Amino acid sequence: MKCSIPKGTRDFLPAEMARRNYIFDTIREVFKAFAFEPIETPSLENLSTLMGKYGEEGDKLLFKVLNSGNFMEDVDFTQDYHKVAPRICDRGLRYDLTVPFARFVVQHRDQITFPFRRYQLQPVWRADRPQKGRYREFYQCDADMIGSTSLLNELELVQMIDAVFQKLGIEVTVKINNRKVLAGIADLIGAPDKLVDITVAIDKLDKIGIDNVRAELSERGLNQEQITALNPVFELSGSANDKLQQLEVLFNGNAVGTKGVEELKELFGYIDLVQPACHVELDLTLARGLNYYTGAIFEVKAHNVSIGSICGGGRYDNLTGIFGMPDVSGVGISFGADRIYDVLTELDKFPPDLGQSAQVLFINFGAESMPYCIKCAARLRSLGISTLVYPDNAKMKKQMDFANRSRVPYVVFVGENEIAAQNLTVKDMATGTQNTFTLDELADRLKH
Repeated sequence: MKCSIPKGTRDFLPAEMARRNYIFDTIREVFKAFAFEPIETPSLENLSTLMGKYGEEGDKLLFKVLNSGNFMEDVDFTQDYHKVAPRICDRGLRYDLTVPFARFVVQHRDQITFPFRRYQLQPVWRADRPQKGRYREFYQCDADMIGSTSLLNELELVQMIDAVFQKLGIEVTVKINNRKVLAGIADLIGAPDKLVDITVAIDKLDKIGIDNVRAELSERGLNQEQITALNPVFELSGSANDKLQQLEVLFNGNAVGTKGVEELKELFGYIDLVQPACHVELDLTLARGLNYYTGAIFEVKAHNVSIGSICGGGRYDNLTGIFGMPDVSGVGISFGADRIYDVLTELDKFPPDLGQSAQVLFINFGAESMPYCIKCAARLRSLGISTLVYPDNAKMKKQMDFANRSRVPYVVFVGENEIAAQNLTVKDMATGTQNTFTLDELADRLKH
């Protein structure tokens, strides 16, 4: 039988895992610097938790898990799928980390302190069509603040984005919009009931172009006059402040749109104070397809690569209310680790020494030298130096080939003379030079 894995999933070799851990460690370091606390939630959630939170398209992409036992008993499979599905599956793989987090907050409200700041690095699953930069199983790295409406939280998300991508050496643009602005636009064109349809279509602008967005808006029930009325939104130009001033005029008398503009002005004022290294822009065509967003929304694009969004998020005011805990506002960001990996690979930005399995390899010359090698290796490991003793008394060429393939920078030889003198002969694999050190001297060299 041919070995394979499902489409849209991947195995990761040691070198790949070293690179992935570099990304995770970088993101985790920034989350900790901003005082976020770690949590985890199960891979499986009740479908009642997940369904209806991501919009019609999101619901279609949920991986549903069949019930155990005799789940097909008394099920009429001639019925519509949507009537049959609840009878045969009541759990699903999580689609993202935000909805499970809202469930977590409600379930553990008496065990956490508000405002609560959490980070979470775990896999999610989507029954999507696999393609470059899009997988069915992938990791998200989320940070959320819940229990505060302050726009200082949104500022911190921008600062964290800036810090992460500076550390990773990726130039990015942070696009910002506000769902209240989009709701105001829907009101202005006389289609307040079409907000979801408008946001889903506009969110595809970068992928399918303006003409196809207009065609989709028509398919979703907007008439030609309403579609034409959206033109001023697509045509706004200038700086963020220029666009916001134009929107203020456009929203004269529209309460929800005006509130969105006020929030954006406050947020961009904060951003101007901190002057992030990354480029930040107001993008009024940014919609973020998820239905639970209610305020500021974010999306991050890397420069000089063709990969889509590598980070995104926004403000959600009503998510915990769905689970019985109303009036608790939250805001969060999600870093797409898999897409960040692809960007770093394409730009050749990974540090060159990530694939090293060990700093030191002790060559195995047989039983006589093993006690000394074992003691020396234990000492180096206790000092935090990654050390390997070759397990077999194999030919020298085989052991040296292993060192080269494993990219071990230092190889240690221990024979009768070294044991008698209580020292080590060390070969620098990069230069080919050999020198004699005491164990303490070698440790000091490797620690520096």
